[in-house]
Amino acid sequence: MKTLNDFNFKDQKALIRVDFNVPLNEKFQVTDATRILSAKPTIIKVLEDGGSCILMSHLGRPKGAQDEFSLSHIANKIEEIIGVETKFVSNCVGAEAEEAAKNLKPGEILLLENLRFHSEETSGDKDFAEKLSKLGDIYVNDAFGTAHRAHASTTVVAQFFPKNKCFGYLLAQEIESINKVMESGEKPVLAILGGAKVSSKITIIENILDKVDHLIVGGGMSFTFIKAQGGKVGDSICEDDKMPLALEILKQAKEKGVQVHIPVDVLAANAFSNDADTQVCDITDIPEGWQGLDCGPKSKQIFNDVVLQCKTILWNGPLGVFEMENFATGTIALGDSIAEATKNGAFSLVGGGDSVAAVKQFGFENKVSYVSTGGGAMLESLEGKTLPGIAAILE
Repeated sequence: MKTLNDFNFKDQKALIRVDFNVPLNEKFQVTDATRILSAKPTIIKVLEDGGSCILMSHLGRPKGAQDEFSLSHIANKIEEIIGVETKFVSNCVGAEAEEAAKNLKPGEILLLENLRFHSEETSGDKDFAEKLSKLGDIYVNDAFGTAHRAHASTTVVAQFFPKNKCFGYLLAQEIESINKVMESGEKPVLAILGGAKVSSKITIIENILDKVDHLIVGGGMSFTFIKAQGGKVGDSICEDDKMPLALEILKQAKEKGVQVHIPVDVLAANAFSNDADTQVCDITDIPEGWQGLDCGPKSKQIFNDVVLQCKTILWNGPLGVFEMENFATGTIALGDSIAEATKNGAFSLVGGGDSVAAVKQFGFENKVSYVSTGGGAMLESLEGKTLPGIAAILE
């Protein structure tokens, strides 16, 4: 696996695919710079070697060239974070981009305009990828968030750098973290899968049952498992058509010696609202007209005990409707347990949109081992798929 450390960038132009698809407010100011900060070590390594950086990214889902999706809005934020003037060019291919790249001196940064202003980017067009390749000497992919897309800048462009291509520090760290959970993790290994639907996690569950010792099923998913086993779940979210599958998963887990932990009690509400009336119920006996929106106190204790005995922990998905304050306590308690296990030497990986949002919201970001930057890419890795953006560098 070739990384930045395999290259000296002195007098080389690094063409770096970053993921700067960052949120902007109505004044076009960056409201969360995590992705820019995550790319900083890669950019600094190239500059300190005496090379220059040509940064390419997408922003949003524009229909052609639209000013609101222009990367010019984030150039000053990059400058502020890296501490180096960031030049901007209003196209990512063609004469103007080639001229700007040619004039780039060692120690300088050039930001290209939004790749997705060209439809050839998402269609994976080879000619477009070749035009991008003319801008740099070494291709660096540091965009895990788009590694599951076979786009021109994430996959196709790599073939024009047969010897001169590598992973950036962020992407290498993502690969290593997932391998730690899926391949080389110290046992016992625990996977915590939450969120609303079993259907979105089926392939992950099937793929990880061979790798884990414990599986915690939480959030809305748990009601499908409970109802499948004859429990009463009231008005809780439930995928009736996935009940046979839930039973099959439990059967497979038993055969493989995986211990499955499902909440035993819930905090139920009489409406989907933070102001609803609540009561703690046995999860197998939720009254009609009530829905489980968080796990209950007994479940928190059980999950805490499981987490603290494990050495490798994967967390994907919340345990309740954490966006509402009154139903966030299960997710916060789980975060506390994982933070404690991590402090005691466990390796903990958090990935997938909602759990990452929860970790940031409740301040667990620096209390776990690693927070993945890619939602869809992380999920596809856990499903056992080889991501096109990773395969392109390994070829």
